[in-house]
Amino acid sequence: MRLKTKIHLLTTLLMLVLLVATNSGIYFLYEKFAYHTEYKQLQARANELSSTLSQLNEQTDLQQVLRAYMPTDGAVYIDDGQNLKMKVQATLEMPDVPYITFTMPAIWMDGTVVQIKLKQSMEEVASTLGLLKAILVVVSIVATIPIFLASLALGRLILLPLDRLNETMLKSATTGKYEKIEIPDQGGDELTNIHRTFNMMMEKLEQHYQKQQQFVSNASHELKTPITVIESYAKLLVRRGFENKEVAQESLQAIVNESARMHEMVLQLLELAKNNEHFEVHCMQIELDPFLKKIALQMQQAYHRSFIVEDKMPNAIYSDEKMLRQLLFILLDNARKYSEDEVLIHAKETTTHVLITIQDFGAGIPNEHITHLFERFYRVNEDRNRKTGGSGLGLAIAHELAGQLGITIDVESTLGEGSSFTLRVPKEGQQ
Repeated sequence: MRLKTKIHLLTTLLMLVLLVATNSGIYFLYEKFAYHTEYKQLQARANELSSTLSQLNEQTDLQQVLRAYMPTDGAVYIDDGQNLKMKVQATLEMPDVPYITFTMPAIWMDGTVVQIKLKQSMEEVASTLGLLKAILVVVSIVATIPIFLASLALGRLILLPLDRLNETMLKSATTGKYEKIEIPDQGGDELTNIHRTFNMMMEKLEQHYQKQQQFVSNASHELKTPITVIESYAKLLVRRGFENKEVAQESLQAIVNESARMHEMVLQLLELAKNNEHFEVHCMQIELDPFLKKIALQMQQAYHRSFIVEDKMPNAIYSDEKMLRQLLFILLDNARKYSEDEVLIHAKETTTHVLITIQDFGAGIPNEHITHLFERFYRVNEDRNRKTGGSGLGLAIAHELAGQLGITIDVESTLGEGSSFTLRVPKEGQQ
């Protein structure tokens, strides 16, 4: 069953149930009120008759008195429990006509106790109730039409935006484009919010797709370059390498260098893919001074460069040791590649963060490039990156790691003086 049909049936059925329940309540309340009112009036009439009888004597025309208190279309009976002393009625009793009665004791003229019984026909009330029932039934039937039309309008109001959403998604699937729904600038109901969320999702998907396409294009380009170099030198080696030792040496060295660069690039691409999986972060307290000195010593032994850790350090930080070490290795390696002098590592503490700064004294980075440093395959200087062997992926990996650790990276640079990368490690959760 289609959703539109379900909405029509359910809303119409619900409104009809409510209407029938309301009309039934009206009918039964009116019936109870009508009978109660008639009964109270009959009781009051009986009380007045009882009071009058106690004041009569034998010369009084009882028939005339009883007729004065007789209900409309009713009767008055007076008996002593054994014999009927007097009876006055307006009409003949009809078995199918509903009646109400009221009985009460009274003092007869001779001092005996008698029972006064008033009986009143409810034919007029029954007729009124029948008319009310007919009116309510007709109202219920007539009300079904606007209820059904209202359910149609409600179904259209709900389903029209959903149909537009479905149509847009089908169009996106058919054309391969990231289609969006046109929505008014104003309006904040739930369906409009769904459309806005859908458009925002499509924008995100489009951005991710474009980044993916750019990533694949850049990766293909970057991998194609070393493969081309390897292929060219391999062909040169085949043609002349066995005859010329210098050519052979040059070709083999180029092949080794390009293979190593391609190997490093593939590892970095895999690292990026792994970081995007958002592995669970295992935070622990890390003694900062020995931690940084150990990393600096490892870098110094690997590259025979000077990595200096300043003496004044905060006591400890709270982070994932393995991921933070990898992040620092990337930034220290980046500083090593783009400067010939020593690299400084220093840290300080604020009220909310521990700041770890890696400072080099290289050529520096122009301001217009700083905002793009963490993009994949982005290079400030193509020739400079070729010379250092950079692939443009290291800082992208560092940015991914920092994001998982809740760390932000601030970059400051002055041309001709060097650059500094500062890790803002939050204090939250530190012991």
